[in-house]
Amino acid sequence: MTSSTPHSRRYASGGQYELRRGDALAVVTELAAGLRLYTRGGVQLTESYGDADIPPGATGITLAPWANRVEDGVWYLDGRKQQLDITEVSRNNASHGLLRNASYALVDESEFSVTLEAPIFPQHGYPFLVRHRVQYELAEDLGLVVRQTLLNDSQSSAPFVLGSHPYLRLGDVPAEDLVLTVGAGSRLIADERLIPRSAEPVSGELDLRGGRTVAELDIDVAYTDLVLDGGVARQTLQASDGRSVSLWQDESCGYVHVFVTDKFPGRPKAVAIEPMTGPANAFNSGDGLRWLAAGESFTMTWGISASL
Repeated sequence: MTSSTPHSRRYASGGQYELRRGDALAVVTELAAGLRLYTRGGVQLTESYGDADIPPGATGITLAPWANRVEDGVWYLDGRKQQLDITEVSRNNASHGLLRNASYALVDESEFSVTLEAPIFPQHGYPFLVRHRVQYELAEDLGLVVRQTLLNDSQSSAPFVLGSHPYLRLGDVPAEDLVLTVGAGSRLIADERLIPRSAEPVSGELDLRGGRTVAELDIDVAYTDLVLDGGVARQTLQASDGRSVSLWQDESCGYVHVFVTDKFPGRPKAVAIEPMTGPANAFNSGDGLRWLAAGESFTMTWGISASL
């Protein structure tokens, strides 16, 4: 059953919605419609955080109406400059959309799913009225399925990129001992501010198609030309005993950002695998950018599965 505490002030991430099915547990937060925890049989499959903490490193949050970064927070609409708030001061970028610190309201809940929604009101830098709706569901196979929908309530078309920011793990296995496989043929070449400037075929240490041990990696890279199997792309962390956890994304998500960091609290290394419909700075490059017509909606679907 779904249990919720939507008005609780005991959690820095707001109300907590618990989904349980078989041996699977998912915890979803009011803040940023985030995924705070996903486990199977008591095996933790995502990084998490404490009751008094906000998501460290943006772990688990959903991203709308853009994912990743907008350079200088500037883009142009019909030739007119749009200035977004700078939220990544160190690199002078607008980062991770407009709902990172927003409360999402409960729209619907059932035995194995919960749906939350938040509006984005017209504002400087983004003069559109849209809604971001996020559904989490524990499927029959106990995998986690996430559907992110953008609905345009404006009178004109609105640009967008959707994404999410989960960090995957495999129980108590140190992340650095896992092998990361990313089925992608190209990677984006970014500058020192992590703004993509070009793309090239994967090669060397950034070619993860054959798998690389996480201990060898220190990367913050977007990939594209993803390998699809049955309409989904799948990126995997695998332990030496054969157990694995994977993030999958549907064909509407043409990009995946891979971030291996040594700065996640309490973990020598942590791995974010971020499904995105477009890359950083899409509002300027146009790469992966979509325009949603007035009154229309768009849905991307992704999820987490495990072999335990």
